[in-house]
Amino acid sequence: MGQRKPLIAGNWKMNLTRPEAVTLVEAIVAAMPRAAGVDVLVAPPFTFLGPVREVIGDSGVLLGAQNMHHEEKGAFTGEISGPMLRELGCTHVILGHSERRSLFQETSEMIDLKVRAAVQFGLIPILCIGETLEQREEGRTFQVVEEQLDVSLKDFRAEQRMDPSTILAYEPVWAIGTGRTATPEQAQEVHRFIRGWVAGRFDGQTAEGVKILYGGSVKPDNVARLMGETDIDGALVGGASLKADSFVTLMCYQEG
Repeated sequence: MGQRKPLIAGNWKMNLTRPEAVTLVEAIVAAMPRAAGVDVLVAPPFTFLGPVREVIGDSGVLLGAQNMHHEEKGAFTGEISGPMLRELGCTHVILGHSERRSLFQETSEMIDLKVRAAVQFGLIPILCIGETLEQREEGRTFQVVEEQLDVSLKDFRAEQRMDPSTILAYEPVWAIGTGRTATPEQAQEVHRFIRGWVAGRFDGQTAEGVKILYGGSVKPDNVARLMGETDIDGALVGGASLKADSFVTLMCYQEG
């Protein structure tokens, strides 16, 4: 992992009530002194961003959003912009999650616009990529990941520069919410490929600096083994981020 600081990020998706969200983040804030050397991020639903930011205070917990529109403002009913997220205290935004790609038909071309806009508006994008079970069984994992990266970061490639703060998240679709997890070896294999892609499209320094997270049924009983792999720099956590005991265990994994 070198100088890359681990990041444990919780994607709450469309879950929790406001009181539950506040209680959860209070527990996370209280546990921050135990998470030495690890960055911690939470991505609540849009309606909880304000209350969660208040609880976070100066604790060091990072605040992320789950999605955004690429335009700064305009007639886009139901959407939210980068400047709106910044105003609420967000520093990061998750883009291209498999649920956005599959359920809402977001294409890599659309995601490229969002990644570019996020950087322009001062947000750090967490770009998700990953293959389906069918694609893995057909032996197309690397092809799919490469295509998603090529198009979702097309603007960066055109400029021949990738902002080093950009975060990539490998989320095999077949392991999200299914209880199935890629083995550490399987995850490392793809993470190594992704880092090699960054080195090939940009340069070695960028590749060594970029964080690559793993997401897909990350739990307290497998996080340490996953984090032990050379190119896995953190976790993008779904279900296990909704309960204080499990998420605190994840963010404090180095205690074990």
